[in-house]
Amino acid sequence: MAYIRNRAECLTGCQDASPWTPKTDLQQDFIMVYGTDKDMPARILKYREKGYVTHLMTGSAWGNYQDFLDGEWDGVDHWDESQEDRFGKPIMHGERVPYLCPSMAFCKYLTEKLKPAVDTGVEAIHLEEPEFWDDGGYSEGFKREYRDFYHEEWQPPHASALNRYKCAHLKVYLYKRLLEYVSRELKRYARETYDRELKFYVPTHSLVNYTQWKILSPEGTLLDIPTVDGCIAQVWTGTSRVGNVYRGHYTERTFETAFLEYGVMQELVRGTGRRMWFLHDPVEDDPAYTWEDFRKNYLKTVVASLLHPEVHHFEAVTWPNRVMTGIYPKRPRAKIGFAPGASMTGAKPIPRDYATLICTMVQLLGDMDQKDARFDADLPRVGIFMADTGLYQRTFPDNVPHSEEGVAGLNDRFIGMKLRQIDRIDTREEEQTLFERIAKDDALYNDYVTSGPFPHFFGMAMPLIKCGIPLRPVQLENVERYEDYLQSYDTLLLSYEFIKPRSQRIHDALVSWVRSGGTLILIGDGSDPYHRAEGWWNTGELHYADPMQHLMEALGVTAGSEPSVHPAGAGRVAIYPLSPGRITLSHEETDRYLRFVLPVAAPHFAPRSHLMMHRGPYVIAACMEESVSAAPVTLRGLYADILESGFPILRQKTLQPGDNALLFDLDAIENEPLRIIGTSARIFALQDEDGKITLTCKAAADITVHIRLRLPRSVHTATATDESGSSLPVSCLWDEESRTALLTLQSTNQLTQVTLQ
Repeated sequence: MAYIRNRAECLTGCQDASPWTPKTDLQQDFIMVYGTDKDMPARILKYREKGYVTHLMTGSAWGNYQDFLDGEWDGVDHWDESQEDRFGKPIMHGERVPYLCPSMAFCKYLTEKLKPAVDTGVEAIHLEEPEFWDDGGYSEGFKREYRDFYHEEWQPPHASALNRYKCAHLKVYLYKRLLEYVSRELKRYARETYDRELKFYVPTHSLVNYTQWKILSPEGTLLDIPTVDGCIAQVWTGTSRVGNVYRGHYTERTFETAFLEYGVMQELVRGTGRRMWFLHDPVEDDPAYTWEDFRKNYLKTVVASLLHPEVHHFEAVTWPNRVMTGIYPKRPRAKIGFAPGASMTGAKPIPRDYATLICTMVQLLGDMDQKDARFDADLPRVGIFMADTGLYQRTFPDNVPHSEEGVAGLNDRFIGMKLRQIDRIDTREEEQTLFERIAKDDALYNDYVTSGPFPHFFGMAMPLIKCGIPLRPVQLENVERYEDYLQSYDTLLLSYEFIKPRSQRIHDALVSWVRSGGTLILIGDGSDPYHRAEGWWNTGELHYADPMQHLMEALGVTAGSEPSVHPAGAGRVAIYPLSPGRITLSHEETDRYLRFVLPVAAPHFAPRSHLMMHRGPYVIAACMEESVSAAPVTLRGLYADILESGFPILRQKTLQPGDNALLFDLDAIENEPLRIIGTSARIFALQDEDGKITLTCKAAADITVHIRLRLPRSVHTATATDESGSSLPVSCLWDEESRTALLTLQSTNQLTQVTLQ
């Protein structure tokens, strides 16, 4: 029955460094006990005693590894294996916690640190966030790795595009090596010592976010590691609220960015058989926001994730302790990232209705393995290519023209705009002046395309999302890894102004796809300085100015100075000769782009302001701001509103721009007499016997439990008894139209039996 599931399925989980408590017992399927401290085995055993499947998570790039750094582990000081920028400054995650350049010594150290978790019986290891900052690559440890890898002396990354590309490739390789070594050795240890198969997963940010934030990481490269069993998509408010530019306006676009982030993570593993969990966080790392802001953006990310139906496993709450016991807003503490400091004006504990909603979402997400998943209309199947190589070229070297303001100055401007927007100050005039300057100044444009808003990608992607097209990022490297990888798409957008193809085989696959009927839209003007770095397209017998020239020749088409469309076999090639970051600079540039791209990518599609999916009996919808219409979207039917307290029964739901919805369509279960509609408690059993309906449930302490049930007959009384035999007050409200009952009681974190008559 829906909602009643075996914990071994690991459909929902969380990570926490804190011990088990009744208040944080959110009744998920599995727990990733965080950290390798001496208390770790005891924490694992306690969670297992409470019924959880137990995993272990720790950081791969940073952590409490001072015994390694200080030489206590092997007698060698390893502080020079910290990541370091060009000015000799260590790149820190916290006080005495640097980001690491992972040597083989660290690979061996981390393996030994994780063996006690295997000894305690965890079923999986999660090694999170393999991250090498783009600013790094200057420490003595990295220079040693460079000499060993390239058999030549280290060259500073800032000196040339080739140097930066080579250093970036090495950074990704070092974390790939770490993950390969640790996963292989721990799996071998579990097999040889305990005759047990151990799973190994990598929680990682999306390729969209890592590229935007300039962090090198083995994203698509993870698929080349056979001992990695899957990933967690670390997408949350903190990654998705990062500002971008659309129609000359810089601001947060949490829903749209989250949709793209979850999309690329779904595509990373699609068709591979590897597991993917989508992560949600009801708060975020920056503690300076209010509960109202946390809730609004949390729901935007949840709804965005549910529009990608090929993933039905979720890390439903990231850090339960900081959510359920946190007091916000708080000031971030200096020098310790976003660690919360003193409370700000209005700080308070989590509102009770939000705590209940979070518990509701934990249970809902365990019911997302729905075979019938479809958008509400026949929407265009459009993708946009991304690649790991995009991580390599997010910073231009010093020999490329830069403005006096520089990338850092532009980023400071954007941060200032965001702060003024939070204070409700209109920044439009300031933005217009800036973007007009950028459009006219090539050096300033160079700094803009490598700045925080990541305009090359969002310039192409955001206009299509805002038109209601469910655009999905597509992993370019998978084109050569998996046959028929592109068959889910009719149109693909590709720009080599911010990514590069790692081999000519990618072009062979693209040509075959186009000639078989696909439409490829090529965007770019050849201005990216990384075209001139050494690549397969300009070495040996090949002498192309950029990889797009090679691809066009293979397709038999020629670009002019104006946008054009060309036949190619049974397919088409469209060419838009503009650097994609320029699309972001004004309304006019965005409109010009859409006038060309929409008739090619979606000739029979009428742009709209919403995305909506039916996923089994659930309706997931978002109405977007800044879209083709400011009119509301109204859904009509017989629904239970899952996002509202008590799951109220509705005949219609109206969404204003910026709103989202998650509804249970009661008409979809017309023939089901007994069904769980929504619940904020885990339900272990639901039975209809001898004229009584009984259910057994459990929830985190100190929340209000709501359970709505479809029942075969009306009920008007309910009794509840907890595992100690004590009676609990419970209310029961019957709704005749929907044939559902709403139960409400207060949780004591005890197994509770409810009887209905």
